[in-house]
Amino acid sequence: MLELNIQMFAVPARKVSKTRQRTRRAHSAMDAPTVVKCPKCGAEIKPHRVCKECGYYKGKEVVSKDAE
Repeated sequence: MLELNIQMFAVPARKVSKTRQRTRRAHSAMDAPTVVKCPKCGAEIKPHRVCKECGYYKGKEVVSKDAE
């Protein structure tokens, strides 16, 4: 008996329309990173993080930046 070694691939039945394709990709856009100004020194930082410039977070010194 003859045995065929063929892989079967998934083939779409119809062409995907431009609208359906673009609707699927609508959530793939890149967003700009959110930055806020540090209230202590004015440097731009990510929200809810210690400032790399002055070492303050929520008005308290968390990391000492004196020994530079």
